[in-house]
Amino acid sequence: MDGHFVPNLTLGPPIIKALRRKSDLPFDVHLMVNDPASMVDQFIDAGADWLTFHVEAETHAHRLAAKIRESGIKAGISIVPSTPVSAIMELLPFVDLVLVMTVNPGFGGQTLIPRCLRKVAELKKIKHDLGLSYIVSVDGGVNRETLGAVVEAGTDVVVSGSAFFSGTLLPDGDA
Repeated sequence: MDGHFVPNLTLGPPIIKALRRKSDLPFDVHLMVNDPASMVDQFIDAGADWLTFHVEAETHAHRLAAKIRESGIKAGISIVPSTPVSAIMELLPFVDLVLVMTVNPGFGGQTLIPRCLRKVAELKKIKHDLGLSYIVSVDGGVNRETLGAVVEAGTDVVVSGSAFFSGTLLPDGDA
């Protein structure tokens, strides 16, 4: 987060680089920034394995996805709740991940916008119909009450922040 695309600031390349020395786990970086093209090299050099950027923040999204993939890491595209899937149709063959934001990005603890889950089903159908291989991820408002609907919509990956860290993601007794 750069304090411009969304109002908050968060972890940057130095943190990724420091953590990379301590872990072989995949690092999935979601750039909620204006001008993501100006930052990808720093995150690539820091050791990111996946880089996802917002289509709303990048004029030359195809070029950026190609650059990320050419660097040997996975490219992802994200859409905010008000952006339709049609806005990324031309990019789908060139990305490894599509991240559907189910809240307006920037603040934890928001309520999931249920209509956004329709995008998951739409993306899964497009993937099947066109024989593509991207994964679909959902981020925002995923908690104990919404997890079932998110999974039922067909998401491949669930991102949970506030509910995970507060211990309220799974029903009592589930691990």
